[in-house]
Amino acid sequence: MTTANKITIFRILLIPVFVLLAVYYGESVSEKQPEPFLRYAAIAVFILASVTDGLDGYIARKYNQMSHLGTILDPIADKGLLNTAIITLSFCNWGIRFPSWFPVLVIARDLTIILGCLVVHYLHSKVTIRPSWIGKTTTVTQMLALVWVMLQIQWIDYRILVWISGIFTFISGAGYIYNGLHQLNEPSNVSHS
Repeated sequence: MTTANKITIFRILLIPVFVLLAVYYGESVSEKQPEPFLRYAAIAVFILASVTDGLDGYIARKYNQMSHLGTILDPIADKGLLNTAIITLSFCNWGIRFPSWFPVLVIARDLTIILGCLVVHYLHSKVTIRPSWIGKTTTVTQMLALVWVMLQIQWIDYRILVWISGIFTFISGAGYIYNGLHQLNEPSNVSHS
């Protein structure tokens, strides 16, 4: 259990804390008695979890703490935080919400990637996933949309960011499907009976 992995586990444990604070804030808004402290606390927890994302990776690289467990936990923490925040802010009343198609698209993309990896791994015994600029842009646009909703920034309509993020989410998902199909067409060293 390396320091980097402990930080990643801490980040995973922050996810339910964020959800509870976000839900309670949403209920206070619905009851027309908003509790700003809950919103600020939820934002602070989200920021802390996001910052520790970079921290655990930095520590793992700098102190040679790369581990198999870390390669499993890190994406769980990343996607867990992002997807949970998107789902929570789609169903909680923070004054503004994500449209219902947005979390469906985000989750469908991630499930497609997971299922595709399992199929390719089963048929070829190895899967190659390369980070792409479109995938990274998708993550950035999703984070921006989240920040806009949480901070309730008004000078750009959050729906514009949601649509931009939705387009990148769709395109990156299609890119991963294309990559998976390409890998399936490669000769396999594994035979299944």
